[in-house]
Amino acid sequence: MITFTLWDILRNLLLATRWTILLSLVSFIGGGAVGLGLLFLRISKRKAFSVLAKYYIELFQGTPLLMQLFIAFFGLGLFGIDVPAWLAAGLALTLWSAAFLAEIWRGCVEAVAKGQWEASASLGMGRLQQMRYVILPQALRIAIPPTVGFSVQIVKGTALTSIIGFVELSKAGTVVTNATFQPFTVYGLVALIYFALCWPLSKSSQILERKLNVAHRSH
Repeated sequence: MITFTLWDILRNLLLATRWTILLSLVSFIGGGAVGLGLLFLRISKRKAFSVLAKYYIELFQGTPLLMQLFIAFFGLGLFGIDVPAWLAAGLALTLWSAAFLAEIWRGCVEAVAKGQWEASASLGMGRLQQMRYVILPQALRIAIPPTVGFSVQIVKGTALTSIIGFVELSKAGTVVTNATFQPFTVYGLVALIYFALCWPLSKSSQILERKLNVAHRSH
């Protein structure tokens, strides 16, 4: 019978953690890019664009991420398209993240005083110029804490991708448990690794929110 030391278990989990981190980064960056596009559509003066973005956001916020992962992985398979687990996981998490980030950022843009819109419009700025030079720089300060905070949800969301066969930290935990028959040790280490990934992000979000609020009040 093969015996597994604590280091053997931890090493295998840490190897899988690389994929959790990579998937989180891809989802956050991709979701941010798509979310920024959704933001511009959502606040557009053209009602059709605004409504389209609104329905997208409501669809992805109103349905379980697990279902979205299933559709991304199995849905395209109905059309004869073979989708690798990593691609389906990245696509689903990116589209899901985009919906939440767009809504977070919309709230931050709307938090900027309306007088800023009026003042920039009086200078002859177009909509894009207003956003680029006046609104977004102010909204960015408000957006940093909740955006960093949401990254924690993305890291946690990667755990669901194990259901479609993507081998990240939680999936590796199951595999290692089946090999070692030490579920308490394995899942205890899995929990500690997730905590090590999420706690600094959560704490950073709180610190940034506190600092930026103080800076805002001082002005």
